Parts: sequence; C-alpha cells; structure tokens
Amino acid sequence: MADNKPVRGHERIETNNFLMIVLILVAVAFGGLVEIVPLFFQRSTTEAAPGLKPYSALQLAGRDVYLREGCYNCHSQMIRPFRAETLRYGEYSKAGEFVYDHPFQWGSKRTGPDLHRVGGRYSDEWHRLHLTNPRDLVPESNMPAYPWLATATVNPAGMAPRMKALRLVGVPYSDSEIEAAGEAVKGKTEMEALIAYLQVMGTAPREAAKAQQAAASSGVTP
Repeated sequence: MADNKPVRGHERIETNNFLMIVLILVAVAFGGLVEIVPLFFQRSTTEAAPGLKPYSALQLAGRDVYLREGCYNCHSQMIRPFRAETLRYGEYSKAGEFVYDHPFQWGSKRTGPDLHRVGGRYSDEWHRLHLTNPRDLVPESNMPAYPWLATATVNPAGMAPRMKALRLVGVPYSDSEIEAAGEAVKGKTEMEALIAYLQVMGTAPREAAKAQQAAASSGVTP
C-alpha cells in the first residue's frame, strides 16, 4: 500500500535538487556578505598604513614586470603573524600596507622565500646579479635566470594611462606625477624597474619610524 504522507520541512528541501542548490547559494552569498562588507568600513583595511606611498612610475613598471614574469607563482608577499615567519622574514604584514596594490600579490605558495620585507635587505647590485643568474649567488637556487631584463626597456607611453587607471580605483596620483611618468622611465631597463619595485617592498613601517624619529628630533608632533 503506497504511503501518501505529505513531504514537509527539511525533507522537502533534501528531496528537491533545484531547491537545495538555490538555498545553498543564498546561504553562501549571505555568509560572504557578512564577512566581506564590514571590511570596507574598517579603517585598518581601507586606509594606507603609516609610511606607505603610491608606487613611483619606475616602481610601478617593475611591478608590471613582476606580474608578467609570474614571480607570484613562487614568491608570496604576506608574512603571517607566526614566530617562525617573523623571525625569518621580518615584521608580519598588515592590511593597510596593500591598499595601493591592484591586484594584491599575497600568494599562496612559496617555492622561494616570501618577499614582502625584501626592500632594502640587499643592494641593487645583488639583485642585478641574482636576476641575471641566481646560482651565482645562491648555488642551490632553482629560480630561472632573467638576463634579458637588462636589455629590455620600459615603454614610456604606457605609464601615464596605467597611473590614470589606478587613480580611478583610489591610488592618489597627482596630475603632475602622471604627466611626468613617461619621462621618469624613459631609457630605463626592465631590470632597473624590477629592482626598484623589489627595493620598496614592505618598507612602510621603516619609513614611518624614520618620520617619527625626524619629528621627535625636531620637536614636531607627527
């Protein structure tokens, strides 16, 4: 004898594939909004960290080289707040240090070391030698060599439009900076640009400390 008992409650959801999919999507969307939307109003994630400055034209060109060559596939730019990481790489990363990065380069894999605090750690010459042939400095390195960066030059015509686009998403470039962008990179090699980018990575806390020291020595409150 057939059971004509009506389907009710959660049983109706579990036996209806379409309804289950719709409700799962609604739940995931709601949960995502609850987690993400508050971050847009949290100052620590929307305001630049002390000492942080927008990339110069040359640094921005170097960042484009970094993206083009896929450096993010092997190097992260996010130091987690764990003792093992801070002892090796330096001060842990803060959200406010990335407000001018579009897109972020946090990464999720470390074939090579994290680079967020690499700025100022090595000289320009060290970086030049390392990019030309990493094994000259680190014999066990499996990083590819990038010797062609020393002869390839940055395209000056592309910098002003690039900076204008970034200004639209909140990077505070002035008209004068945009107008001078092409001239600032004219004749520069892609290796010079990439090194300029590497040398500024994660230096905001150091710059903020310098500003505080200068203000303290001059008796001016920062």
